Amino acid sequence: MNPLINQIYKNMSNLRFKALEFVQQRQPVTVTPPAGRVSDFYGINTFGTENMKSTLPKDTYKKLLACIEKGEKIDSSVADIIAASMKAWAISKGVTHYTHWFQPLTGTTAEKHDAFFEPTSDGRAIEAFKGSALIQQEPDASSFPNGGIRSTFEARGYTGWDPTSPAFVMDLGYGKTLCIPTIFVSYTGEALDYKAPLLRSIDALDKAATTVMQEYFDTDVTKVFCNLGPEQEYFLVDKALYLARPDLVMCGRTLFGQVSSRNQQLEDHYFGSIPPRVLAFMADSEFELLKLGIPVKTRHNEVAPSQFEVAPLYEEINLAVDHNALMMDVMEKVADKHHLKVLFHEKPFAGVNGSGKHNNWSMATNNGRNLLGPSSKPKDNLIFLTFCVNVVKAVHDNADLMRAAIASVGNEHRLGANEAPPAIFSVFLGSTLTSVFDELESNGKVKVDKGENMYMKLGISKIPQLILDNTDRNRTSPFAFTGNKFEFRAVGSSANNGHGMTVLNTIVADQLIKFREDVENESKKEAKKEIAIVNVLREYVKASKKIRFEGNGYSDEWVEEATKRGLKNIKTAPEALDAFLEKKAVKMFNDHGVLNETELHARHEIMLEVYTKRIQIESRSMYELAVNQVVPAALTYQTSLIENVKGQKEIGIDAKYSKATLDIIKAISEHVAVVISESEAMLEARKKANDIEDGKKKAVAYCHEIKGKYFEKIRYHVDKLEILVGDEHWPLPKYRELLFIK
Repeated sequence: MNPLINQIYKNMSNLRFKALEFVQQRQPVTVTPPAGRVSDFYGINTFGTENMKSTLPKDTYKKLLACIEKGEKIDSSVADIIAASMKAWAISKGVTHYTHWFQPLTGTTAEKHDAFFEPTSDGRAIEAFKGSALIQQEPDASSFPNGGIRSTFEARGYTGWDPTSPAFVMDLGYGKTLCIPTIFVSYTGEALDYKAPLLRSIDALDKAATTVMQEYFDTDVTKVFCNLGPEQEYFLVDKALYLARPDLVMCGRTLFGQVSSRNQQLEDHYFGSIPPRVLAFMADSEFELLKLGIPVKTRHNEVAPSQFEVAPLYEEINLAVDHNALMMDVMEKVADKHHLKVLFHEKPFAGVNGSGKHNNWSMATNNGRNLLGPSSKPKDNLIFLTFCVNVVKAVHDNADLMRAAIASVGNEHRLGANEAPPAIFSVFLGSTLTSVFDELESNGKVKVDKGENMYMKLGISKIPQLILDNTDRNRTSPFAFTGNKFEFRAVGSSANNGHGMTVLNTIVADQLIKFREDVENESKKEAKKEIAIVNVLREYVKASKKIRFEGNGYSDEWVEEATKRGLKNIKTAPEALDAFLEKKAVKMFNDHGVLNETELHARHEIMLEVYTKRIQIESRSMYELAVNQVVPAALTYQTSLIENVKGQKEIGIDAKYSKATLDIIKAISEHVAVVISESEAMLEARKKANDIEDGKKKAVAYCHEIKGKYFEKIRYHVDKLEILVGDEHWPLPKYRELLFIK
């Protein structure tokens, strides 16, 4: 480090400069990879199929597979055998405790650790883990959000083992723990988590899609799976700089910060060389994730400075959702080891790209057919069109629900902000598939004579086999077809994927049931099954046309065009969340057994409460930062300028030379006055909002009367002060330091 700079830092009491000194001394942490190839250690911390097969009796293993594949119940005797095997495996790896690992509606994962040991009557102890402890536990759940489902004094909430997601050993930090993925429900059975509704939606889609396949296309299909590949974007900042920013610590995003002269305009960070400290963190994270059986495949720099992405291979959707939640937890733990902080907030820095969680979603049959994959065979393409058109129709008919599924206070900052899809929900198909849809629509009713090539006459045989190669990825689309899957791009980076995927699975399941009904009605007029199917698809293409958009979703022209089409542009979460309480939505979720009316109302209440509390925290943090740090720093610097002007006057320097300094003094006074007055006004507005009892009205008040009226105004004047105040006086690490110091 430069000796002069070092001396300056030593003389500074400013926390920002102390943090910068720490950063300058950082070196990449040495990472020791596990011995051997990835295939040698992949999944070693997971009690997966291989471990089950090798440690369980054959009949027990078969019963467990039946439970996983068919949903059959496991009796207590079988559970005891599985628990004993799982315990022996875990103890052999140095595990001392076990926990039911679940995903409550807090947005994070939860766990309560219990020791394996139990004392004996002779004063000794044994390691014990019964089947009953494996299958169900009763954590003290009174503090988890429940949306009014349970009274505070009714603390009971139950976790129930999900055997479709393998148990794993978490050995980061101190101690090793066996984690058992579970659902989390109330005493009366209502879902209090993200996993239970997701599992129900998977079952609903499986039944609906399997029935369509068996009745119209392939009787050998006995199951349809949902597959998911979620790409995870995130920012990394040095932990010392993070701790010197109270807004990052409290809110996960910077409430103030002047955009640096250089940010992402050169696009030189995207896919660039990965900084050494970051690469060490990535490698370390990957080793831990691979040991947990999470198939991380890709890592790279993203567009914004200090922004990165990790992407796994496709997995069955329930496992993919679990793995994404686990991945975030592991990354945070590993980052701490590297003196870094992972930011999963959707918009931690103004003026640069935010972060999303791009959910690549598809359906596949038990005999290996991708239902969203085009083919060279006409019959297969009819299958492809059937499911592709139905997905588009489902999104069209439930666009408000899709918007509600990604509504959050963090995503509100990101949607439509250069790098993210707009709040207007649309579907992108690409030029090739669009032409197929257009041709299907324009064909009209087709009469097929005996001996004619029916598929060719219907236009089915002309679909290019590799649409993937002909389809550009529209980064401005919330929901885009990308060759053999749909990419749900609008999900926020901090979100639990289970929420959005539950909505998508359910609306597609509902649409496929309607499709069967419509085909049966059409079959009464048309003898050929294939023609009846195409006639129904043609009507769906026409009916859902307004939601298809191939252009720039960021443009003002699209906003105008969307309005003409009747598409909604719901920019704030409180308004978007109302879609969950629409009669149509309540009926659909209830009919498919995914969420009943009580659960939907509870979720709506919880999401509004979380939204309100997050803005409340941001408002309080903004007030504290502005009044306790920014204003004193500005006034201290202003005082030094005033002393400077006085000194010039005393030694006889012409007043005209002090004009520039006086202008700065005046500007500081003006900005400080606004910051103080608006902060006090925001405080009063918050007091009024806190008196509102209705959850929706309170969330709307925080959205529009606090965030909408004050946040940007206060930020504008604070950021102006950051420019005016001497660098040595400014207390908060600046964007150029947070984003560019590696």
